[in-house]
Amino acid sequence: MTSSLWNGISGISTYQNALNVESNNLANVNTVAFKQDRISFADLMYQNDYGKGSKMDAVTKSFLQGNMSATASSYDMAIEGEGFFTVQDQNEQTFYTRAGNFKMGADGTLQTVSGLEVMGLAVDTPTVVSTNALVSAFDNTYGEFLAGQSISSSTELKTINAKATDYKSSATTSDISDSGNGYKIATAKISDVELLSSNYRSQLSLYATNPVAGTNSIAQITTATYPPLSIDDTIENISIYVDGDKYTQDFDTDAQTTLKKLSDQISNIKGFTSSVDTATGVLTVTSLIPGKTTTIGSAKIDIESMVSQNTQEAVSGSGLAAVVDARDALKTAVEAAGAEFLELTDSINLANEESLTLTSIQLKLDNLNISSSPFGEISINDGNIYMKQGDSIFLVGRVVTSLFNDNLSLDPKGNNLFVKTAESGDPVAANDLNNIVNKALELSNSNVGEGLVNLMVYQRSFEANSKSITTSDELLKTALQLKK
Repeated sequence: MTSSLWNGISGISTYQNALNVESNNLANVNTVAFKQDRISFADLMYQNDYGKGSKMDAVTKSFLQGNMSATASSYDMAIEGEGFFTVQDQNEQTFYTRAGNFKMGADGTLQTVSGLEVMGLAVDTPTVVSTNALVSAFDNTYGEFLAGQSISSSTELKTINAKATDYKSSATTSDISDSGNGYKIATAKISDVELLSSNYRSQLSLYATNPVAGTNSIAQITTATYPPLSIDDTIENISIYVDGDKYTQDFDTDAQTTLKKLSDQISNIKGFTSSVDTATGVLTVTSLIPGKTTTIGSAKIDIESMVSQNTQEAVSGSGLAAVVDARDALKTAVEAAGAEFLELTDSINLANEESLTLTSIQLKLDNLNISSSPFGEISINDGNIYMKQGDSIFLVGRVVTSLFNDNLSLDPKGNNLFVKTAESGDPVAANDLNNIVNKALELSNSNVGEGLVNLMVYQRSFEANSKSITTSDELLKTALQLKK
């Protein structure tokens, strides 16, 4: 009879704990990424074939995926699949969370709503290619967008962005002393920049599809020799075909002047430059686009006198080497137009992801020495964080998720945070096991219907155990009265 009293008491205690667990689940049905608790029970020891009641065996988390909810915040992220975000407090204590309702902190770092820093991979110091050694970041003077590309490989993420100052205003016609040696009018210089920027964008796009070191491009160079002694007032003109069009120069003053004026015509063709050695009559026509093949030939003095010519064939490069060649050609054209060129490459070494060598993620572009303007439009693609300013998109960081050998052994600390334990093991990189969804949050996986049913079951069980106590008490009183 005494055993039945203790059985009832143990049952009341057990179901009180169960009510506590289930009420906590219901209290957090709207908590971002909350993982519901599940309670399990065990019977107590037996004596003379009679059980001694029940006990709470364990309370464990259910890490089943919660539903996704779209949000309007560009900083919000949700993990679809396995893993946890890694965050740190001011004391550098590390926590893990599924809640991705983030913000930009006052110092520009990516943070949780409670101010913990989100850990991941930060961009390296930008690689700079510039015509001005004193400039290493974009400012308002670099208003002409030339090219931009995001590139991803198995070892690296990066963005390449190139801008120029206002080459349309700075371009001027070459000095007359340059006649015969790359002489260009202002509009031709502007056209060259626009053509070469288009070529650079094409090379970047090709590189993004196959990010390899590659091979260099070689520009096509054609020479045609017009013997100066054959150019006098007895001829009408000299000519040459470039890309299917015939360029003719009538005899003017003397051989040197005539050769220079033909060279100047060719230099002002978009994408070409020309020079002439007036002493030997060798006219050199160079394609400004590395690797581009163009038909150049049929050079003549008058109608029938063909002149000797030779062509160094263009070679199309590939990969990064071709990108560098295209960039250098564009940089030269921008400088020729009297403007300044600036290219920044922002990169992340993915080797640090596997080792979980993480740091805080800075979002302000001025703090990253990318732009004098700190803010941009944030976008996140599977954990890769970009900031857009105008037509340029800059890589600023990557959120890295972690996974444990035993998630159930993580120690919950409240505020959607967990800490690792000896039983959980050390974290490993988990980005390959999930998708990070932008502008979305994972909802609580607590089930209201299931919770209400469990509450009723626990309530009835609590009442039944209390009834066993009162019944045992009444029987005990009856037995005592019989003794009297």
